[in-house]
Amino acid sequence: MKKLLNVFIALIILIIIIAMSGVMYVVNETEQVVITQFGKPVGNPITSAGLHFKKPFIQKARHFEKRLLEWDGDPNQIPTKDKKYIWVDTTARWKIVDALKFLQSVNNEMGGHARLDDIINSATRDTVTRHLLVETVRNSNRIVEEAKEVGKDVIITDEALEQIEVGRKALEKIILHDASELAPQYGIEIVDVRIKRINYVEDVRRKVYDRMISERKRAAEQYRSEGQGRRAEIDGQRGKELKLITSEAYRQAEGLKGKADAEVIGIYAKAYNQGPEFYSFLKTLETYKKTIDETSTIILTTDSDYYKYLKSLKPIK
Repeated sequence: MKKLLNVFIALIILIIIIAMSGVMYVVNETEQVVITQFGKPVGNPITSAGLHFKKPFIQKARHFEKRLLEWDGDPNQIPTKDKKYIWVDTTARWKIVDALKFLQSVNNEMGGHARLDDIINSATRDTVTRHLLVETVRNSNRIVEEAKEVGKDVIITDEALEQIEVGRKALEKIILHDASELAPQYGIEIVDVRIKRINYVEDVRRKVYDRMISERKRAAEQYRSEGQGRRAEIDGQRGKELKLITSEAYRQAEGLKGKADAEVIGIYAKAYNQGPEFYSFLKTLETYKKTIDETSTIILTTDSDYYKYLKSLKPIK
């Protein structure tokens, strides 16, 4: 029993020694390994996951990713075909497809990023300089088609109406194609390239802003002019309607006045016909009341109708 225990302890110690000596190493599902001996690669890359063995002390396992990696470059100032300087910021996804070649050419991921800087930036510069600015900005001619549909209601700059033949997405494919031709020699596969951001340089951006402000002012003046014309049209229509309303109101008022006068005259005529003498007497009294007071002096002839009722008065005794 004691011998078995000693053997078991000896095995455990042996396993620990082997592990510490680096004979065993583990390859994960997301990794690939290149074995180096005294700094030089030995054999083919190991891509199968699991437990593997190597020579202790003299060999070393170099682990590399099998998953997609991210590359994000610095913005570069590039002139377009129409001599407009822009800042182009690109990004890419890549992976290590040949770990042995990758190790021999760039050594590690940092070296791979440095190599991708040269490859992708060079392809981007060559592609952008061969095309117009509008090709790097737009993907289609949809804005041109929409401008034709809306007609004159929307003011659009001449640059916006410029037709494109390639477009931004196609430029990205060209950059990817050109960069992919150089990457395999480093054990790298570039999966995708995207233009992340495009911006004008300061001088060009200032000119673009000035042009945009000028266009907006021109549009504002057009809308303001149309508004003033519409206002004059509304004011004219309002004045016309006001005159029509006033004229109709005056006509109705005069009609009512005429009708009232006719009714008054009719009442007067009816009253006169019922008692001409009494009517004449009342009207004369009203005239006396309105024309004679204590300060009035009247000179009348004896045959005057105005004097007719006065001369019949008898003094009060």
